[in-house]
Amino acid sequence: MTTTTVVHLLRHGEVHNPGAILYGRLPDFHLSENGTAMADLAAKWFEGRDVAALHSSPLERAQETAAPLAAATGLDVRLDDRLIEAANRLEGRHVSARSLRDPSLFRHLYNPFQPSWGEPYRRIVTRMVDVVKHARKEAWGREAVCVSHQLPIWMARMAAERKRLWHRPDRRQCNLASVTSLTFEDQRLVSVGYTEPAAELYGSDPVLPGA
Repeated sequence: MTTTTVVHLLRHGEVHNPGAILYGRLPDFHLSENGTAMADLAAKWFEGRDVAALHSSPLERAQETAAPLAAATGLDVRLDDRLIEAANRLEGRHVSARSLRDPSLFRHLYNPFQPSWGEPYRRIVTRMVDVVKHARKEAWGREAVCVSHQLPIWMARMAAERKRLWHRPDRRQCNLASVTSLTFEDQRLVSVGYTEPAAELYGSDPVLPGA
């Protein structure tokens, strides 16, 4: 007999960011009204699932995304620094195709494979694998939800699928309030799933990732 456990990686909802800056780990970036609605839809998607553990990045937008699910399940949200957004040397800047021509940014852009502008991809994978293992153990035979951010979730998925880590940020399949699901039989990963519970609330404009 094998034991099936599912660890869901839930990305936070839309952030109120009128200045369109790369907010990274900066404090006081909260969900927008639309983002709050996304969090509600994500919580609704988990209705009827046997969720036994709920973890979140300590950043406000992640905690606010976890809140409706905590209310629905009665679970406490456990904050875990391993789920935090990737560190980024460009945070706080307005980043666009034009701004990337700024000579002051060139020293951060020399190696897209590491990447040179932020937390190394391998380091992100290490901490995300650690937290997934922790959540799997805690929710053994049931389901766990970990609320995190686009790049950490994408790195966890690329590692799970044994794919290269360097990539184009605009090609990540990890939309707002999306769920990336890792299904294990005992300790063996058997499938990776992806769904977008809040797709009806997506706009037509591209959303600047947090890192």
